[in-house]
Amino acid sequence: MKQRKPISFKIEKKMAGLGRAGILITPHGEIKTPAFVTVGTKATVKALTPEMVSALGAQVVLANTYHLYLEPGDEIVRDAGGFGKFMNWHGPTMTDSGGFQVFSLGVAFGSKVGKLSKVPQGENEEAFVVEEQSGRLAKIDEGGVTFKSYKDGSEHRFTPERSMEIQHNLGADMIFAFDECTSPAAPYEYQKEAMERTHRWAQRSLDAHHANDEVSSKQGLLGVVQGGRHRELREESARVLGAMDFDGYGIGGSFDKDDMTTAVGWVNAILPEEKPRHLLGIGEPEDLFGAVENGCDLFDCVAPTRTGRNGTLHTRDGKINMRNAQFVRDFTVVDKECDCYTCKNYTRAYLAHLFRSDEMLAGTLGSIHNLRFLVSLSEKMREAILSGTFEILKEEFLERYRKTVER
Repeated sequence: MKQRKPISFKIEKKMAGLGRAGILITPHGEIKTPAFVTVGTKATVKALTPEMVSALGAQVVLANTYHLYLEPGDEIVRDAGGFGKFMNWHGPTMTDSGGFQVFSLGVAFGSKVGKLSKVPQGENEEAFVVEEQSGRLAKIDEGGVTFKSYKDGSEHRFTPERSMEIQHNLGADMIFAFDECTSPAAPYEYQKEAMERTHRWAQRSLDAHHANDEVSSKQGLLGVVQGGRHRELREESARVLGAMDFDGYGIGGSFDKDDMTTAVGWVNAILPEEKPRHLLGIGEPEDLFGAVENGCDLFDCVAPTRTGRNGTLHTRDGKINMRNAQFVRDFTVVDKECDCYTCKNYTRAYLAHLFRSDEMLAGTLGSIHNLRFLVSLSEKMREAILSGTFEILKEEFLERYRKTVER
């Protein structure tokens, strides 16, 4: 008798292109897509309780394998019943593979290259040297990654098999195959090498996952498409991984910001339509529209809570910085169209006071607002897909949002 899949995905309505609205069923509940995934890196959404996260409409929380492995340790999380139970979150859960730390601690260590970057042109791109890894916290070989803890400098080793073991212990509903994320500045030859290594690691991840019947019946495994900004590599990765027995797919790697939505479209035109797709590490409102219309169902990012703690808040008219003097006597709400707890109860003047005074409550109220803004935007996209008005929503939202530069 064939084992029942731990997650399933139902498409409710398709757009003219690749976009769709659906329902993703997990062991801990349904996720109505498209949906923004809240990041709780260390089994906590910074400055918020799980009850607050739930109240603002978040459906799913993603935790970081690398960080929970280092602290408190994946075996402690296992013995607590998994990270969802550990943090008192009762809904669907996800963990990444630790693969992004290969990038952030390796080729990106000490640089300004991030998830979305402007790609250097001409000779600067040629100057990307992948062999020189001295002084970095992570070193890559065919078997896996050797890295030093950012906490105490101790040496550790991640392989596809070890990543699966750790993620099994963390107990999320959806987990990711171990992959190598590359810099958008990396030359073509290295992008291809890293992609092919990711494919080999994907098969090893699948083998290790399916070798454990108990957990593979409870946790869905998602393969991660790589290939940088090169169409032929992205499409090759989508074909190779799409032929493997994954429960869904992540789209990984770092992107040139101008290329991101195009690259996502290349990939999703090939990946199996009946399986969910998650765009890893993307969370700006403009980028969410591009992701959704190009076939992504889920997306996660630390940006809304990180910027929210620092005083930069989303509004329908662009971003505002609550530390700016112009808000000290502004007794209006952050966004009069927002239905979050912060906007229902507090003024810009009060938030400006909290941020300028470095009060702890500032981070809580800012994070609530920014998370609700993106969750609400995802909800509106879903409604617009179902009603056939997505293009209208996109045009009206972006025209207004882009009118005001961050101030």
